[in-house]
Amino acid sequence: MLRTFGEWRGREERGVVEDLRFWGIVLMDLVRSLPREWASEPRAWIRQGDPDGSAYRPPYAAAVLAGLAVFALYVVTLAPTVAFWDAGEYITVAHLLGIPHPPGSPFFVLLARAWEVLLAPTGLSTAVRINLFSAALSAAAHALWFLVVDRALAASTQDRLLRFIGAAAAVVLSATAFTVWNQSNVNEKVYAISFFTTALVSWLVLRWRDTGRSPKTLLLIAFVVALTATNHLMGMLVAPALLLFVLIVDRRVLLRPRLWFAALPLVALALSVQFFLPLRAAQRPLVSEGEPACASVVETVASIYSWGGAGCDALSAVIRREQYGKPSVRLDPTVYPQQQLPRSSSLLASQFINYFQYLDWQWARSVAGGDPLFGGLRPLLTLVFLLLGLLGAWSHWERDRGSAAYLGTLFLTLSLGLVLYLNFRYGYSIAWERFPAGAMHEVRERDYFFLIGFSVWGLWAGMGLTALWQWAADALRARVSWPRLIAAPLLGLALLPLGLNWSWASRAQDYTARDWAYNVLMSVEPYGVLVTNGDNDSFPLWYLQMVEGVRKDVTIVLSPYLSAPWYVKQIRELTKPCPPGVDPAEDPTRILCQRPFEPAELPGPLVEAGWTRSVQPPRDSILPLSDEEIDRIASTYVVAQEPMALRAGEVETRIEAGTALLAADTFAAVMLRASLGERPIHFMPGSPIVRTLGLFGHTVRQGITWKIRNGPLHTVARDGVMPLPESALSSVAGAAIDLPLTDTLVWEVYLRRGRILDPEAPWVDAATTNIVMQYVSTHYAAAQGHALRDEEEAVEPHMRRARWWTSVAGD
Repeated sequence: MLRTFGEWRGREERGVVEDLRFWGIVLMDLVRSLPREWASEPRAWIRQGDPDGSAYRPPYAAAVLAGLAVFALYVVTLAPTVAFWDAGEYITVAHLLGIPHPPGSPFFVLLARAWEVLLAPTGLSTAVRINLFSAALSAAAHALWFLVVDRALAASTQDRLLRFIGAAAAVVLSATAFTVWNQSNVNEKVYAISFFTTALVSWLVLRWRDTGRSPKTLLLIAFVVALTATNHLMGMLVAPALLLFVLIVDRRVLLRPRLWFAALPLVALALSVQFFLPLRAAQRPLVSEGEPACASVVETVASIYSWGGAGCDALSAVIRREQYGKPSVRLDPTVYPQQQLPRSSSLLASQFINYFQYLDWQWARSVAGGDPLFGGLRPLLTLVFLLLGLLGAWSHWERDRGSAAYLGTLFLTLSLGLVLYLNFRYGYSIAWERFPAGAMHEVRERDYFFLIGFSVWGLWAGMGLTALWQWAADALRARVSWPRLIAAPLLGLALLPLGLNWSWASRAQDYTARDWAYNVLMSVEPYGVLVTNGDNDSFPLWYLQMVEGVRKDVTIVLSPYLSAPWYVKQIRELTKPCPPGVDPAEDPTRILCQRPFEPAELPGPLVEAGWTRSVQPPRDSILPLSDEEIDRIASTYVVAQEPMALRAGEVETRIEAGTALLAADTFAAVMLRASLGERPIHFMPGSPIVRTLGLFGHTVRQGITWKIRNGPLHTVARDGVMPLPESALSSVAGAAIDLPLTDTLVWEVYLRRGRILDPEAPWVDAATTNIVMQYVSTHYAAAQGHALRDEEEAVEPHMRRARWWTSVAGD
């Protein structure tokens, strides 16, 4: 067992269990070694203003009303369907009992599925039910925050009106902070559970202090913290604040062996939720990222209870999130893994600027909303709420130093502590002048990681506003009859974020992601294959196929996953012909075989275009490889030493010497050789695989996708396919366009409705404007095609629509 820092630091490979064991020993030694007289004075100082809470009666009814009010706000602004980014993935896995990206979040999957079933009698869609799950948890967290703030105010006043107004102001400012609100009205992440358990634990530990300091309450807290770890480690970040608070209130409780022995089985029970991952993976669900199946129970137990430090490799890799290959907090993530340079002061400064950028969004996001970095008057409004938060923190300290120390530690852990730990690359919207390479930046804004910290600051801002109101009323008391009423307009500041964030935080009537998924799927012929560019353009497709059951015959291939052996094997099995007697509809949540085409799903214009004629199920998988071949290819990285030819169907392309072929490129080549001619093969425009394999000269734009033509392109228009001349748009337009089919798709098939039709509605997430630009490039390519045919009357509608889509993106 490691006893010294030198021994611990010297270990090259330290698992989570090893780290926890070492620091646990350090903590216990520290607690034992503190002389009573050393510990008593600081604790007595911190506990000043900490009254006996035994007579305190929590206002549970008022807290429930506060939670319902927040829930109502989130329902009014709720997303009516799937959203971009991870929403499609999480809604899908909740519905299927699938396994999302690491760490797998089994607690979320089980809880969200139970919620979906519970709300089934309402007739609401699955997407709305899961979005309500996020809204309900966030609202419940705010009901608990109401109790936390009321308890803090009760430390110095018995005035229930003052306490209720203060708690209400705190809840309003927390619930309407931009990131809190925008992440609560859609289930885009799993942090709603972490948010709720953080608020729950905060309330429980205050009750532990007030009600006799029963070890049973601490045991319940230990169980909740361990349980939330099976959702996401975000929920465990409450631990430093908990530890400090317990040390302040009664450090001796940590020296009771019976408490630790009683906690062990409870923690083990909570962590047993992780058994869902290998059990479900063994059943081959449609979504099983990382496929954490294990060969034996012993391996499974070792992985779960060592937190990925031993046991089953696949399960351990998911638990430890190895898929992401994050560098140490000491290294520079912008050049990792090519170089292992130390984290620079310049990068660290940029990371803190990025955090304060997100903090600046919280109270007035619509003010200079198009400027993401301290735009317009927004920083002045932010300064108001920062000052209110500081005033609230100070008044909290004066009232109840124990809970103030707890909340302060929680805030620091979930804000500045996270900045240090997460070690992000340069922010999505900052430092492009100095670092123009896209790989050095985050692929999207990451404000959601700081959601709980922003919420806590909102609580303090509400307490500060209450203190300001109380002081103003006291100053007016000698001159007016109703001082509190006269000073009440000050409380209106609490409503400022509600008004200034609404247009940006609301997701009401936002069908853009669902319509994108529909439009993409309807661009692909029966039994077609579509290779996508990333998560964001793929997860809505998963949702539409696996939850709503639309166009399940189309095989979606995520190019970022195409180098992972587990994913390639899943695609192989998903596209195999069905053996006699096997019907994938018998269990639509599992991978069985090729899912059939349903002609009734096609809209009329595509039926008229002949898409239902002579449709036959494919005779083979798109990746007819053995497990051994897949494993071998997945581990290879090839640089072409000389020009190479790729022959697939009637296509022959040239791969230039010096081209680096990743495993994903090789698997795509195998897919083309096996399936081109039997299945339509599509890529999302801009796919790097197309360029690497020399396929660009065979790309035909078909709506918002590129279809690989099985044969050479003709130099003149034939069968509606028109070659496009080289231009600045060629890289996104394609080498040719199927003009009649594209016109049919964009004017008669594609959906365009809801929020985006409102010219005043902002496009909130700049990182998703690439989706919008796919529509823009489609219309520009169609306009170019019509211009080449001298069809001027058809050019202008496409140009007009392209300009409209550009305006939607705010460009």
